[in-house]
Amino acid sequence: MLVSEHVGKGQILINPKPGGVKWKSLSQSNRIRSTTGSILKKNTVKNYEFIFNQFQAEFGDRGVDTITPEEILSFLTRLTEGNKQTTKRNRYSSLKAFFNYIRNTIDPDIKNPCDTPILRKIFKDRKPPPWPIIEKEVIDEIIFKTANLRNRVMLELMARGGMRIGEVLKIRPIDIQDRKITLPDPKSGKESELVFIPQKVADRLKEYMKDKG
Repeated sequence: MLVSEHVGKGQILINPKPGGVKWKSLSQSNRIRSTTGSILKKNTVKNYEFIFNQFQAEFGDRGVDTITPEEILSFLTRLTEGNKQTTKRNRYSSLKAFFNYIRNTIDPDIKNPCDTPILRKIFKDRKPPPWPIIEKEVIDEIIFKTANLRNRVMLELMARGGMRIGEVLKIRPIDIQDRKITLPDPKSGKESELVFIPQKVADRLKEYMKDKG
């Protein structure tokens, strides 16, 4: 089967012709969208564009089914030289996910060259060290001793609402409705998320907003 030129954004035509799926005939937007889903963040697109551009430069004229695990290993080794293990794992996962997409949606007979024991072992994500756990009493003490209202509210939103610091800093008055906070552009990639906070924290947040106008 041959994948033809795309006729529209996010659209791929499949023509039953011999010669295999050609990597370069798959549009960049389709590669990224099919691998990651429809909700894309800028850094995600940037990372996928990098690896797909590098891969196309080396294998663009090849049939996808002719690429071997040995070639994948050589390519990823050169591409990730000097990188952390997490980056190596991400590059590997990007290619593996796309080959799975081709197999699941275009040609079920194509073998994924990334899916071999040696590649899985080399690009395995190392188990991160456990996060240090701070006792609740210590957190409470830090919050209670924080005199600055702004800083205290920020700490409470993180400790009581489970919010990231980046999410706290993006909050606007329009996002706050009593105990409910709508997070714009959350890290999950969704359009928005809801956070519910204790009434005392909501009251302090309202006090801070009133004080700052």
